[in-house]
Parts: sequence; structure tokens; C-alpha cells
Amino acid sequence: MNQTVEKKFKHFRESITSQQFDDVEFLKSKAQDLQSTDMPLAERILVRVKNLENKYSFDRLKERLTKEQWNDIEFLLNEKRSNTSPFLKSKLDERIEILNKLNQTSKTTSLEEGQDKNRIEEDTTSTSQSKYSMKNFKKWMRQPFFIIVVLPTIVFSFYQLVIASDRYQSQAQVIVQQPDASTTLDTSMAILSGLGVGTSSGSDPQILKAYIYSSDMVNYLDEKVHLKEHYTSNTIDIFSRLIFEDKESFLNYYKDHITVEIDSTSGIISIYAQGFTPQFANQLVETIVKRSEWYINSIGHQLAEAQLDFVKKEHANIEQKLKTAQSELLTFQQKYNLLDPTAEGAALQQIAYTLEGQITAKEAELKTARHIMTESAPRVLNLKQEISGLRMQLENERNKLATRDKNDKRTVGDILAKFADLKVDNELALQAYTSSQVSLEKSRIETYRQLKYLVVVENPTQPDDNEYPDIPYNITLFFIIFSMSFGVGRILYLTVQELK
Repeated sequence: MNQTVEKKFKHFRESITSQQFDDVEFLKSKAQDLQSTDMPLAERILVRVKNLENKYSFDRLKERLTKEQWNDIEFLLNEKRSNTSPFLKSKLDERIEILNKLNQTSKTTSLEEGQDKNRIEEDTTSTSQSKYSMKNFKKWMRQPFFIIVVLPTIVFSFYQLVIASDRYQSQAQVIVQQPDASTTLDTSMAILSGLGVGTSSGSDPQILKAYIYSSDMVNYLDEKVHLKEHYTSNTIDIFSRLIFEDKESFLNYYKDHITVEIDSTSGIISIYAQGFTPQFANQLVETIVKRSEWYINSIGHQLAEAQLDFVKKEHANIEQKLKTAQSELLTFQQKYNLLDPTAEGAALQQIAYTLEGQITAKEAELKTARHIMTESAPRVLNLKQEISGLRMQLENERNKLATRDKNDKRTVGDILAKFADLKVDNELALQAYTSSQVSLEKSRIETYRQLKYLVVVENPTQPDDNEYPDIPYNITLFFIIFSMSFGVGRILYLTVQELK
């Protein structure tokens, strides 16, 4: 039965998260839900709730007490008497028992040391005192603290002082800049290019930093200054030099010996590089700076040239459209021998109106002549012939307006409409060409603006003394870490021994 409940409880534990398994309120709600369907599992969950409540109450008690109070037996006894929880009382009893045992051990040790000291003072001479000191020294050397902390510190100090290879550090400071186009362009070009809006260059230092740490930079440095050969030299101690020569290890070793810092206020980039000789450290930083300058210029050129090439292609297409529109308009004018069909149509219309006016005037003159002359009179006959000729001429002019020629049945109206369409196409193509020309000039200006260059604020330095290893700092840090580790381990060991 208990095994079945434990299996259900294990399954329940796997079905929830660790945070939920440590949440008292959540477990209480789950137990309440299971009381009607699975009472044994609900009771098992409530056992977990009880354990958690006891644990949390004990943790709160420890947080409330100071270190001195936690190690004070009298205070813990008073705390036990004022507490009503059986679990907390049992925990306080365990702590009091541990402190009593520790006090007894320390008293016994002190007593034994006192007895040994009194015995030596009474029975030995100066020679025996010397032997006793040597004996104490040998005894002290067998102590765990000496073996675990002091002896490794001595070995590490010997390595730092005698064996460790000196590392020299060279540094340089650079900053990424862009040309101020407003000082080299006239006012119209400055307005055209949108100067005054400004472009953000805050990411340039970060991009340069990423490139300096990249494998591309490592490969370039290895090619130019034989970086791997320097870092794997046999003159360097085995703990300092590059042991594994695969790409990942080489890159990580390079990153450990290169530091790039960016001043967020001024944008100045500080480059630090370590080498095992002053000359190589200086050469390494100088090569990094030159390669960084090439990289900054290349990314600006690539972006600008790609944009300019696109605008040039679009401009060429628009220019071809303009030439096509102009060619079609010229062909149309040559086909119909027209410079401006609109003006010619207006001229033909004006001629027709003039002929109609002349016909009207002649008909009026004919009516007047008929009142005083006969139909066979020469004057009347002449007027009739003139009117007939004018009407024929008027008919011809109207035919010109209706049809251009016998071979092409298009009317003058059709010709005018076609000419207007071609003229509009030509004007639109011309406007597009003008806009494209402006965009091309603007792109050329943007190309100039996007050019970036690296300004060297501080040239690579030539180190005189080695920067690394920092012997006092390394030895002190080593001793502190091992001492703290020993202390933590000692406390854990004693606690485990007391709980056995």
C-alpha cells in the first residue's frame, strides 16, 4: 500500500515543476482537490507540506539570528524555551549539541597543548627546545591547512617568480569618424542630400570590436605576423603558451590576450594586445590597427557602391525610356511632316473660317448685283464663279481637317490626339529623367558621406616592462581562494562528522 502511494506521489512530483513542488499553497490546493478521489495521495502531499513549513520556519529563524547568536549556546537555549514548535526545538537541540561538542574539542586540544608546553619547559634545555621546535614544525607541516593551502601556494609562488614567462602589453587608441559633407558641398547640394538629419554611427565601434575578435582577424594576423608561431614558441613556459593548435583553441587563446574597450561617451576604442616580447606586442597592435582601418573603409565602400550601382541601373532604364519617347515623337512628326499638329490644325481651321467669311461677303455682293443687273451680266457671272471657287476651296480645306491624305485615313483629330499622347509620354519621361538625375547625384553624395575612416588617437606603444604576470596579485588571490575553500570544506567536514 505504501509503495503504491509512493509511486503515485513520485508520478505527481514528475508532473509538476520544481517551483510548484516547493510551493506550500499549491500543494495544499492539490491535496484538497485529491481528498475526494485519492485520500492516501492527498495525505502524502500534506506530509510534504508539513515538511516544507518546518523547513521554511527554520530558515526564517536562521535568517533572523546573527552569526554571534547562532553560535551562542545561552541565546539558543532561551530561543528554544520561547519557541512552541516541536520541529524548531529539535533543530535548536541539535545545534546546541554541536556547539557543546565543538567547545569540548577545543578545550581538550588547548589542555593537551598546555600540558605539552609545561612538560617541555620543565624537562628540556636549549638543545631540547630546538628539537621541540623542529618537532612542532614537522607536526605543523602534517596539518591539513599546510598541505591543502600553504604548500600549493608555495608551489604557485615558485612558478610565478621563476618559471612564468613575462607578457608585455602594447596599447593603441582609435576612433571611427565620417567626413563632414556640409563643409565640402554647396548649399543646394547640402539640402539635396538631406544634411542636417544625421546618420547614427554608434554601432561602428561595436562592429569594429566584433571584427577584432573574429576568426578573420586571427587568420590575417597569423598570415602577417605569424601569430600562432609566436604563441606556441618553446621559449614560453608550458602553462602560458598555446598548447592545442586547433582553430577553436587558437581563437580562444587569442581572445584571452586581446582586450578591446569602448568609451561610450567619446567613442574612443582602446586596443590592448599581449605578446611575449615588447617588439611583437607593438607589431601586433600596429597590425590590428591597420587591418581595422581597412575593414572600416571596406564596409562603407561596399554599402555605398551597392546603393550607387542600383541607382545607376534605374537611371539608365529611365534614360532609355526618355530616348524611346523622344524617338517616337520625332518619327510621328516626320511621318506627317508636322512640327506641331496642334498649331497646324488651328491654322487650317482659321483658313476655313476666312473662306466662309469671303463666301458670305461675295453672296451679299451677288444679291446686290442681281437687283441692278440681269443674270447674264458679266458682273453677276464673275461673282457666281468666285463664290463657286471659294466653296470648292472651302471644301478642300474641310477635307484636310477631316482626312490628312489618301494613304492614311486618320483625321486631323486623331492625329492631334496621338500627338498629345506622345507629347505627354515624352514630358513624363523627361520628368522621370530629371528626378532620376537628382537621385543619382544624391546617391553620389551619400556615397561620400558613408565613407568612414579610422583616426589614431594614440599610436601603438612600445612596452618597457612586462605587464603580466602580476605576481603579488596572483599569489594573494591564490592564497585567499584556497584558504576560503579550505575553510568551507572544514566546516562541511565537521558538520558531517557531528551528524554521524
